[in-house]
Amino acid sequence: MNTATAQDPSQSSLLSIAVMGAGAVGCYFGAMLALAGHKVTLIGRQAHVEAIKQHGLRLQTAERDIHVPMGASTDASAVRGADVVLFCVKSTDTEAVAGQIKPYLSPDTLVLTLQNGVDNDERASAVLGAGHPVAAAVVYVATAMAGPGHVRHYGRGELLIAPGVRSDQVARQFTAAGIPTQVSGNVRGALWSKLVINCAYNALSALTQMPYGWLVEQSGVNPLIDEIIDECLAVARADGIGLPDNLRAAVHGLPQTMPGQHSSTAQDLARGKLTEIEHLNGYVVQRARARSIATPVNNTLLVLVQLAQTPRARTAAQAAH
Repeated sequence: MNTATAQDPSQSSLLSIAVMGAGAVGCYFGAMLALAGHKVTLIGRQAHVEAIKQHGLRLQTAERDIHVPMGASTDASAVRGADVVLFCVKSTDTEAVAGQIKPYLSPDTLVLTLQNGVDNDERASAVLGAGHPVAAAVVYVATAMAGPGHVRHYGRGELLIAPGVRSDQVARQFTAAGIPTQVSGNVRGALWSKLVINCAYNALSALTQMPYGWLVEQSGVNPLIDEIIDECLAVARADGIGLPDNLRAAVHGLPQTMPGQHSSTAQDLARGKLTEIEHLNGYVVQRARARSIATPVNNTLLVLVQLAQTPRARTAAQAAH
């Protein structure tokens, strides 16, 4: 294992990037950008930050195991001066964290929401106001934290981002850094497509603490996934969301590309953290109620994960004190 050195792109191409909520997703993209020579500051928890300050961020992939030097802080003020903020906090924290970073943002700083769920950009924008550009991103990557300052990458690593201030520049620079990035006018539909995939697998992986490949080998799981998809599609149609015709095939094809992946909800549950289930299956249930549509399967998964996370979260909170 060694310490990586950054490439030397032209100075005009360099961006200053802050990663707010530096978990697995933010750390992976932050590491890739730092390797390309961009100035990156990870903002996260104390143990995580201390490890990065001492050794750099450990990036472990199928091809390499390296330490990547970069800035790290526990303070929201570290977004000051950033050209781009990768907003990677849990969906449940969107409004609160947007309020924390607002005083430190420059008027032309792009806040790019790399989160689960479909409405984080709207919720962040409502807090930040019209003077601060916000764009949604759809994230396609399999990562997990293996310890403080240590991120593991299991596959993929692309972004789809909405048009906006700096979006074209970000797409060019991120792609050059090994993060294939496209600007799309249908990010909402893409977010919904990912939401359907998350609804199909996240709760099931969390409740069983098993990866996607194992899940779909079990009797009755694939028909259950079809019921989840049917409910999501009914809600999407009622909300006027255009989804691709091959979405069902894409949902069923996911375990072939990520057979060993545990969902982010499973990882949260295993660590005693509150999950984002209210912004996944719970969001579908919420929109369904507004449209008078029945979603019994999604509602059942919502309630079961809520029940499972409550004692774990309480135990974790008590241990922290």
